[in-house]
Amino acid sequence: MKHINYLLGTAFLLFMTGTSYGCNLKAQNNDKTTLVTQYAETKPKEQYVKIALLLDTSNSMDGLINQAKAQLWDIVNEFTHAKCGTNARPSLQIALYEYGNDNLSSREGYIRQVLGFSNDLDEISEKLFSLTTNGGEEYCGQVIHTSLKQLDWGKNADDLKMIFIAGNEPFTQGKLDYRDAATNAKEKDIIVNTIFCGNYDQGISTMWKKGATLTGGEYMAIDHNRQVVHINTPYDDIIIQLNSKLNNTYISYGSSGRQKKELQSMQDANAAELEEAVVVKRAVSKSSRLYKNATWDLVDAADEDEAVISELKDRDLPKELQGKSENEIKAYVKQKKTEREEIQKRIQELNAKREAYIAEHQKEEAGELENAMLSAIKAQASKKNYTWDKK
Repeated sequence: MKHINYLLGTAFLLFMTGTSYGCNLKAQNNDKTTLVTQYAETKPKEQYVKIALLLDTSNSMDGLINQAKAQLWDIVNEFTHAKCGTNARPSLQIALYEYGNDNLSSREGYIRQVLGFSNDLDEISEKLFSLTTNGGEEYCGQVIHTSLKQLDWGKNADDLKMIFIAGNEPFTQGKLDYRDAATNAKEKDIIVNTIFCGNYDQGISTMWKKGATLTGGEYMAIDHNRQVVHINTPYDDIIIQLNSKLNNTYISYGSSGRQKKELQSMQDANAAELEEAVVVKRAVSKSSRLYKNATWDLVDAADEDEAVISELKDRDLPKELQGKSENEIKAYVKQKKTEREEIQKRIQELNAKREAYIAEHQKEEAGELENAMLSAIKAQASKKNYTWDKK
């Protein structure tokens, strides 16, 4: 499980240290002299965790891409339980860049924005699976600079903003100095985390560690070609069956509804191509608060604003609801919502048992480093008013 935890541990580290700082701003900025009425009128801004993944897609990086595909759901599932000192739960947005690929424009520095910040987990998965590798020049400083310039990082000081850049060539390549990019990131309160695909000491000598420490980020080195090994559990098959039932609770609507529902199934299939355990992790993500599809699913849309049902044209509804009265549609949506909540609850219950099973069997494997890291992270985070739970 080492290779699974490397990227996840890095994400978890920056998430906890960064988010706890943001949470602290709200928790400690409590002026006792503020009138209750003024406090009630001032609603806190929604908090975000914004992650930009900058992935090297040159010839040797197939293993890195495969790990990213599998580990996406590990990261999402950890972020599901994030909670600030104010009890607020931040929303997660992920952006994706590829760099170092000959198929990309040389004018743009062999860099491409694959996806801007998005909370659409199916779309994020789709874009990861669309990546292919080819030879090219790898300009770390330039891709960091580009992501800082192009993405909407927002101005909320309480948001956690971080970059994960992974690759295996010297961090110093390219016309744009990585130190200038790091300075720019720090000014924007964005943490840069570097993941060197290769020997730990080699990554240090090629400035990958320096690229991280300049912004207070973390440097990690991984064997990107190591095969992902998952621990199968007695609960996996049941969770996969429940995942299929979960899909049946989605009611597509609007011009893109059918395509989005097909995309949902396609990403289940993509996960299955990697390994059965990845399907399980994705199912757990789909049963979490972070998997929301109000733009195409009538259950999520009505949960945000039930008025959407009365506003829809008959042609925007799926065939099974066309010609139905508004009350009939509302009853159908309510039924599907109840079914979904029951299935999601069951998946979460089974996942708790699954995680306990994995933890027990991991004791036989070499994983002390990862366990020590997580313990240290939790200790540091707790000092900054950050908590997480399994509710």
